[in-house]
Amino acid sequence: MAFFHLQNIASLCPSLSQHSTQILVHALVTSCIDYCNAILCGLPNQLLYRLQIIQNSAARIITHTRSSDHITPTLIQLHCFLFNNRINYKILLLTFKVLHNLAPPYLSELLHPYTPSPSLPSSSAVLLSVPSFRLSTMKLLCTQTPELSSTTHPSAGLHHTLQITD
Repeated sequence: MAFFHLQNIASLCPSLSQHSTQILVHALVTSCIDYCNAILCGLPNQLLYRLQIIQNSAARIITHTRSSDHITPTLIQLHCFLFNNRINYKILLLTFKVLHNLAPPYLSELLHPYTPSPSLPSSSAVLLSVPSFRLSTMKLLCTQTPELSSTTHPSAGLHHTLQITD
């Protein structure tokens, strides 16, 4: 479906400005691949690579970049994360919103603050406990947050140290 929209947009490109092309790509393609992408967390890179190809093609159409050119400078120019980083950012952003009471109640119910009974050296860290789930998918989403926080660059604006306890 995404390549269908990309082909149609590419055929319109000669008569569109770059800004108009970017709006069309975001409306028809990027929004589709970003929809519910948090459930893709933990998938192997070879499966995520297919979605990365769609994102790369969209970036090439917006900037009129040839397929023989490197895509990384184009993605940087468009301020795009690689697809697996988009997923990680979304999960960390949702966690940030939960911690700062900016998330809807159904998300806030998934993560609970955890305070250990003895005072630990890591008492300044934000600790989270994960409720028990029957669905392994929900547990996967909740347990990815601390794993991702240790790999996130500080410039992403999510500086909390997150740890998980069962």
